[in-house]
Amino acid sequence: MRLAILSDVHGNAFALEAVLEDIRSASPDALYNLGDTVWGVSDPARAWNLQVQHAPPSVRGNTDERVSGQRAGKDKLRGWLLGQLPTEVPQHLAALPTFLDVAGGEVRLAHGSPRDPWEALMLTETGDGDQERPATFAELCERLGGFAGRVCVVGHTHREMLSVEQGLTVVNAGPMSRQKDGLPLARWVLLTRQNAHWNVEFRRVAYDVQAAAQWIRTKVPDELAGHEANWLERGQEP
Repeated sequence: MRLAILSDVHGNAFALEAVLEDIRSASPDALYNLGDTVWGVSDPARAWNLQVQHAPPSVRGNTDERVSGQRAGKDKLRGWLLGQLPTEVPQHLAALPTFLDVAGGEVRLAHGSPRDPWEALMLTETGDGDQERPATFAELCERLGGFAGRVCVVGHTHREMLSVEQGLTVVNAGPMSRQKDGLPLARWVLLTRQNAHWNVEFRRVAYDVQAAAQWIRTKVPDELAGHEANWLERGQEP
């Protein structure tokens, strides 16, 4: 069994196109989308249409809650997005679960943690500014809510991560868009079940970053575009 998992598209149709092509070449048995679908300004309408056709969201991301109105804040960007997207998108996103178990219960999917898309599963704030540390095994178990399977895959923090302890494999798939490591490459993960074990393969895909940035600079009002074009070009928030 081969499962393709992507996360954090953030309305970047250009990155999504390249990743979908790479996923097709891998011929997975199923494709899952961990949310944060359209909260971004690199042609979010086309990004949504591509997701509907090829990678429907499986779980609700934290910024999906902003789009749906479940979470307040950043009203100007939300208003612009709603003007770009089909009218049913907020209701669709609001109805998504916070986690989904697949592969006979062996694999759990979530955006942040299974109990809250705003909570990082694999990182814990230290209370010292923006500093974080890897979550302990006890913290992972608490956030997973009694999960008795073998693999959990999340997104949210925009960092590729892998942790294995006491038979539990926990993976952060990394971001499709808005990278944090200085590499402007779109990310996804391939899980392969072989001989009763799950293998994890991190995939990185080059895409037309300049086209994405140009779309922002020509199509999006300056007060909404912010620094996202520079962010995509650098693969790191300015």
